[in-house]
Amino acid sequence: MGLQLLAGLLLLLHAVNVEGKTGRVQCPPCALSECPALPPGGCPLGELTDSCRCCTVCAAGQGAPCGGRESKYGRCAQGFECVRSGSKRRARGSCRCKSPEQVCGSDRVTYTDGCELRAAAKRAEREGGAPITRNGKGACEKAPVIVTQPKEVWNVSGSQVYLSCEVIGVPTPVLTWNKVKKTANGLEKVELLPGDRDNLAIQTRGGPEKHEVTGWVLISPLTEEDAGEYECHALNTNGEAAAAGSIHVVEELEMKEEV
Repeated sequence: MGLQLLAGLLLLLHAVNVEGKTGRVQCPPCALSECPALPPGGCPLGELTDSCRCCTVCAAGQGAPCGGRESKYGRCAQGFECVRSGSKRRARGSCRCKSPEQVCGSDRVTYTDGCELRAAAKRAEREGGAPITRNGKGACEKAPVIVTQPKEVWNVSGSQVYLSCEVIGVPTPVLTWNKVKKTANGLEKVELLPGDRDNLAIQTRGGPEKHEVTGWVLISPLTEEDAGEYECHALNTNGEAAAAGSIHVVEELEMKEEV
């Protein structure tokens, strides 16, 4: 009889121990009057109930804490997932968008990911604006824009000089260089570079940003014939853009005086 009683006590203690490890979060009685107020402008990513299923709270967004027992650290908004660094299912994690690719909205704005677009759509809905939907993956198409235009350069004959130009657009623009000359009667004549010049080279590379192109005109050695206006021209299927810089050839004495 004594052994049976001891065995029963051991089983009861084991059950209590297991319940303490796996039991639910202890929640006080729900008092809506004590719930924290939501932001005046509303929740950017929508609303959810807290871990005790009592108060209404804002859904967590990119990088916000989440997870834990009964989601005590927070619950991610629609379109996000709670990513944990460890193997424990109840460990604290952070919210990450399920669709991390760039997307184009119906408002012709390029969004970092689908979650950012969803937040913009909710904001437009709250403010009574036009609905925003997804047009497709990737950046929205747009005409080229000159990010950095060529400058004016002064240098002496025999030196090495360059002009640079940065453009961006979707699709990625094609960048070319022209030299603008004025004829005797005042008309402008455009010469596509590099032409047949031995002392002039054109270089281009992608970047530094996506859909951006950087181009250079390199001249070495510089001659008096190289003086003039140089135009950076960008073209894609949505339009074109241009900007000009210039090169001035000066005497070495003039350079010393400027210094």
